[in-house]
Amino acid sequence: MNIRKHLRESPQAHTSALNDILFILLLFFLIISTLANPNVVKLSIPKAKSDTKAKQTVVISIDSKQHFYVGTTLIPVDSLQSSISRAVAKSQDAEPTVVINADKQATADDIVAVMRAAHALNLRTVLAVDKEGK
Repeated sequence: MNIRKHLRESPQAHTSALNDILFILLLFFLIISTLANPNVVKLSIPKAKSDTKAKQTVVISIDSKQHFYVGTTLIPVDSLQSSISRAVAKSQDAEPTVVINADKQATADDIVAVMRAAHALNLRTVLAVDKEGK
């Protein structure tokens, strides 16, 4: 007489509760991530007691039509480096500084061109901005 069962059940883990738990954890982490502070990296930003003013050895202006001026003299872009070196030679400062006054309509390429010309002459550059940000 054969008393054993012919159909044996295979062992299975019940995972129906696992789906619920994972869904609740996912929802929890999504809610917490929106409440987290986005400024995770703490930086110590330097502060100044007064405005730092650079001595204006050479002032280069760029107007809205992308015209370059060294002082008040209109110059072509090609002769930018030579014009800066002549203006620095006239001033005879120990630490010459190039101040860039750019119009809002001036492109970043024009500003970078002035910075590259000053960098080639080992000069410090300062970009003049409006204090109120208007």
